[in-house]
Amino acid sequence: MEKGGGDAPFTILSERHKKWTIAITSLVTFVSPVSANIYYPALNEMASELGTTSSKINLTITAFMIVQGVGPFFVASMSDIYGRRATSIGALVIYLAVNIGLALQSSYPALMTLRCLQSFGSSTASITCTAVAADLVPRAERGKYMIYSTLGVTVGPAVGPIIGGILTQFLTWRSTFWFLVIFAGVMVALLLFFVPETCRLVVGNGSILPPKWNWPIVQCIRSKGEQSSQSVDPLEAGKPPDPPHRPSPLDTIRISMERETFAVIFSTTLLYCGYTAVLSTLPSQLQEKYGFNALQVGLCYIPYGMGSLSSRWTIGTLIDWNFRRFAKIHGVEIVQNRQSQLDSIPVEKARLQITIPLIYMSSIVIVGYGWVMNFHTNLAGPLIMLFFVSHLVAGASSVLTTLLVDLHVNRPATVNTARNLFRCLAGAGAVAGAVPLINVIGIGWFGTIIAFIWVLFSPVMWGVYFWGHDYRQRKNASQKDVY
Repeated sequence: MEKGGGDAPFTILSERHKKWTIAITSLVTFVSPVSANIYYPALNEMASELGTTSSKINLTITAFMIVQGVGPFFVASMSDIYGRRATSIGALVIYLAVNIGLALQSSYPALMTLRCLQSFGSSTASITCTAVAADLVPRAERGKYMIYSTLGVTVGPAVGPIIGGILTQFLTWRSTFWFLVIFAGVMVALLLFFVPETCRLVVGNGSILPPKWNWPIVQCIRSKGEQSSQSVDPLEAGKPPDPPHRPSPLDTIRISMERETFAVIFSTTLLYCGYTAVLSTLPSQLQEKYGFNALQVGLCYIPYGMGSLSSRWTIGTLIDWNFRRFAKIHGVEIVQNRQSQLDSIPVEKARLQITIPLIYMSSIVIVGYGWVMNFHTNLAGPLIMLFFVSHLVAGASSVLTTLLVDLHVNRPATVNTARNLFRCLAGAGAVAGAVPLINVIGIGWFGTIIAFIWVLFSPVMWGVYFWGHDYRQRKNASQKDVY
């Protein structure tokens, strides 16, 4: 039986230290989606106080989503080569300062400008921290951890309106930005004190020490008097070969244009557009059909968040089980904390055997959500449907993200930036067009159209399923790329 990895452990961090590192960086991934949605319940109050219209205030949401997609484009490749800590801490410091400005500003131009800067800082920090799980977790164990590392994307949009509704109802809209200031400050402190550098081009499996300025404060305290470098064979430390060129924003474009990568990104973008369109129209539907205030609307996002969170235990566990099953079929031995080689494992089939059924089930459930909301049933009806929409779509999206990282294990931040770029730009259009379309055709047909689009383009994933492994082997043979 072929060994699943080399002699060196994938990471020298203990299981407990690894989990805490991923948990802290997963919290950072919340800042971007929470920042985007936290002031949804306060839009009317902000428009009134700033002396502008609701339409102009809504433009700040579109601008935020555009920058959210474009912002990491310029720095993600740097974090894949020079490290995660400096990039994420720097982005969070910018984010913290901008939120102070947002809490104090009193004009629409200042709001628009600062929201764009807020989006840049939050999205850059989120993308960088999403890559930490790929640095620390081998493929065979990645499913459950990738669910954690993408919780911000799936749970954040639901958590934001809940927090925003409570703060706006009992304080003012400015309190939402002060909340984000406090949250960012706590995240900066946690990263500074506890989170080590994880980028494998810098530290390998953790055996190679980064420069001392890049140590967490706790490590500096424990290691007083130690040298900032040590003699370690990079190959034994699991360090990949140095990149052939300096980081460039064009790396994101290059990686997204690879045939298999583009197909997966395209599918995640379609899921995200439908997911976000439902989420962004929920406040108006609840207000119109049930007469809810900001706090009640915020609380109705709880099933959405619970559905995303629960997918970690169900779908995350399932995809790890399926990967181990495929490894056994193809004679690859899975060793804990060792990286599995993909040459002999059709990882595309291992991941997509879970994803494709989830896409079809998501299509059925989103149709159910649209029509129970359309016929104004008991509130339990749409909330139960929301739970299952979130559970299934979040699970499918996380598996596709895991597949992208599997295919580009040494460039997780770059490939996640490519995914983020496409889904945020497309999502901005979906959000802008959702309410006008619902006003014309109704929420029932709106959900039906989303499901139809998901099913219509599902053959893209079938193409990856049947031909992705062969394509990857040919590409590796011609380019000698490292996965």
